Amino acid sequence: MKTDRYFNRAELEQVDQAVLICEELVNNYYKLSSGQWLKNRYDIKTARDLAPHEKVTGPFAQVVKYEGRKSDVPLGSSRFSLYTVCLQDPAIVSAVTSRRNLVLFPFLLYVLVHELVHVVRFLTFSHRYEHASEASVTFAEERKVHGLTYTILQPLSMEGMNQIFDFFEKWRVVHGQ
Repeated sequence: MKTDRYFNRAELEQVDQAVLICEELVNNYYKLSSGQWLKNRYDIKTARDLAPHEKVTGPFAQVVKYEGRKSDVPLGSSRFSLYTVCLQDPAIVSAVTSRRNLVLFPFLLYVLVHELVHVVRFLTFSHRYEHASEASVTFAEERKVHGLTYTILQPLSMEGMNQIFDFFEKWRVVHGQ
């Protein structure tokens, strides 16, 4: 019986590096100030740290919405949304190891930019969050987010990125169409 493999230490370092780059890319694309970005509350977790309801089979990641409240303010007006990007290590590792032309770091960039675009769209009400998994997000919304992901990452000159674009091409709709 095959067991799922989580990211190892070296891969987790790549996740950390990818997160920093993706935050900057998405920030720049949406022209968010650092203050605005910090207000857009989100967290990124890998599969080892996911709760059972945050794990999915199929997608490489999903966004789960939680409601938080400042502990020192008892009023409901202190509530805020917290989005968790749940990376699905087994799916990512499987995709990269089963296809020789896919490289982990650009794959992580694509997946993370994609999920951060979802977070920004939820926070700006460009798309409404439903209490559902990534798999149930509307097909049109997924295609739009893939198109935005491509638009954000396309200017990068990085070895292996074109193969990642090819891998996700069937999902992409050109931004503005």
